[in-house]
Amino acid sequence: MVDMQEVKRLHEEHTGVLEVQGTFDIKSPSDLGKAYTPGVAGLAKDIQAHPEDQAKYTMSGKLIPVITDGTAVLGLGNIGAGAGLPIVEGKALIYKSFANVDAIPMALQQDSVDDIVKTIETIAPSFAGIHLEDIAAPRCFEIERRLSEDLDIPVYHDDQTGTAIVVLAGLINAAKVVGKKLTDLKVVLTGVGASGVATANLLLAAGIKQQTLVDIHGVVRPDDDRYNSFQRELAGKVVQATGSTLDEVIEEADVFVGLSDAKVLSAAQVKKMAASPIIFALANPVPEIDPDEAKQAGAAVMATGSSQWPNQVNNVLAFPGLFKGLLASGLKHVDMDLQVQVAQGLADLVKEVKADKIVPGVFDDGVVEAVTQAVLDYAKQV
Repeated sequence: MVDMQEVKRLHEEHTGVLEVQGTFDIKSPSDLGKAYTPGVAGLAKDIQAHPEDQAKYTMSGKLIPVITDGTAVLGLGNIGAGAGLPIVEGKALIYKSFANVDAIPMALQQDSVDDIVKTIETIAPSFAGIHLEDIAAPRCFEIERRLSEDLDIPVYHDDQTGTAIVVLAGLINAAKVVGKKLTDLKVVLTGVGASGVATANLLLAAGIKQQTLVDIHGVVRPDDDRYNSFQRELAGKVVQATGSTLDEVIEEADVFVGLSDAKVLSAAQVKKMAASPIIFALANPVPEIDPDEAKQAGAAVMATGSSQWPNQVNNVLAFPGLFKGLLASGLKHVDMDLQVQVAQGLADLVKEVKADKIVPGVFDDGVVEAVTQAVLDYAKQV
């Protein structure tokens, strides 16, 4: 367990975990002239005449903001923009530490989708891409869609895309462990929020059509107006099992993917699943089912969102290398085909696939490089 007193001491001692450093030192009038006036006047005129040179001469060509409105922070919910800052600050540090990508944390204290979209579009000229974080569904879907359409830089929502990529990578290898074809898997997914919708859509893009979506009211159906339009649209695209509750649809399922809440799945339900069931219980800090309980009930492969157990499905496996590749390749959009290729690159990094090793560890060698290379390879194809 983390010592919270030590965490507070560390963050207070340094006033956070980030600082800004220059790329060269100003030690003389000549240095000052190069870094600031009169040198920058020449750069300003050049950029005025050739706007594309902005990314070449300023840090806008390598800098991304990690932006939150604090409406869906970890398992804490809507706790406010300021309370969301430690998370985005930590992710900015991860970007720099893992992939040498420059990122800054930002919190937007705005209520409407229109306000958030307008604000990000207004500041976008300062950045090479946009990382969205901890924004609640369904607003996050609309924000990402509009920004992706309006901006000429990549827009990425980690709670959606990062989660989906790592889940798919894990399923690719889990299917090998149990000797089943990936596209034949029958999946039950609980928690059809931001990460749930994105994960189901990516699994669909990878050819997994048999997916049953379960949320607070039971199985999500296309005509159920208790769910938002994104959930209903998704429900109309997948092939769902007959039944209205988790207990009914879990029968003979090959895979359970939990992006929901603690203790949603029971041992009795695991026993109802098909032979060699695959369990991804990804709720944090307490998973949908205790891993030991799931294994005793017959789970062949078990993954969680925690570092306490093997097979941690963690977004850190995806986002540092993904944005490093986006910046290096010049790609403008994070589309489904790119996500599938990145997931395959992560899965391929595991050379000896086994039940307790279906995804790389966060600190395994080559994770960032594998993801970055998958992006660069994809850029050559499009």
